[in-house]
Amino acid sequence: MNRDQLFAANRNWWDERGPLHATSPFYGIDRLIAGATSLDDFELAEFDIGSARSFVHLQCHIGTDTISWARRGLEATGLDFSVASLEQAKNIGNRCGIEIRWVASDLYEAPETLAKTYDIVYTGKGALNWLDDIERWAWVVAKLLNSGGRLYLVEFHPISWILGDEEWAIKNDYFTTGDPYIEHDPEGSYAVPEATTSANTTAEWQHTLADIVSAIAGAGLTIRWLHEFPFTEFQQSPVLRKSADGRVYELPPEMPRLPLMFSLCATKP
Repeated sequence: MNRDQLFAANRNWWDERGPLHATSPFYGIDRLIAGATSLDDFELAEFDIGSARSFVHLQCHIGTDTISWARRGLEATGLDFSVASLEQAKNIGNRCGIEIRWVASDLYEAPETLAKTYDIVYTGKGALNWLDDIERWAWVVAKLLNSGGRLYLVEFHPISWILGDEEWAIKNDYFTTGDPYIEHDPEGSYAVPEATTSANTTAEWQHTLADIVSAIAGAGLTIRWLHEFPFTEFQQSPVLRKSADGRVYELPPEMPRLPLMFSLCATKP
């Protein structure tokens, strides 16, 4: 499969799952409509929007995080390549009474499609692994930012890529050649594993933490901080346990801790 075919397969995967995810308990749409936030406690604590007014969420999927940020007073835009997912996002946003601009676009074409710049660019969890060119992504972010604007990135830590799903052991190479990992998944998804689906082939790319940080710096942005966290949002392995508050998964206290998520803030001069 060439690059265009791989991205088409990924788009088909998300198009089929967007409507499924919008009705899944995993995304908590009813709670969101009732006023809850989809953002993690650490996101709310560590990133102060300050005087920012405009915001774009890249790879926004069905828009739960976009809506949560918009509720903080931001003029929000959500961008994704899946039209079916954006249809769900628009419906959920309307049900929440939040006005958001939803835009369908290939991420690499976002500066031309959006034709404006923003105070904040946000990329949330489980997004970068769907992109084949992390340096090009960073330049897209830089083009979308106003002078003095900020990138806020929250992602699953690349170290978790190398660990097996069934047992807590090193299974994959941390360093990659840039080739995609092509998977023919079983039916369903992380949010609705029991669903019957037909688009089950995906391509993902591993990016090391050094790849990501270097790409951001190489695009002319100034990295302000990088935080790592010993917990994650899904039970990647049976050894992970729910935290006391039930909101995240973490290793039991008798096991050595590893970084499972990270966040980063960078500014455009």
